Amino acid sequence: MKPNPDDRSDNVEKIQENIDDTIRNMEAAEDMMARTDNPQTKAELKAKNNRREEALDGLRKEIKDEADARENNYQD
Repeated sequence: MKPNPDDRSDNVEKIQENIDDTIRNMEAAEDMMARTDNPQTKAELKAKNNRREEALDGLRKEIKDEADARENNYQD
């Protein structure tokens, strides 16, 4: 069985979707924090948003790398 060729043509769009989803999740968590009085819930949501922010940093670097690779026709 032959493996499928590496198709990176839509990686930028997929990464951008992940970024958009992560930002929406962060905003939803912020809304939830504003509506809850439970300190444990607030702390958990805050920690989760901190991890999401770190993930966004990585995604932004990755999207830049993919966009650069696309501009260079995926040549090394």
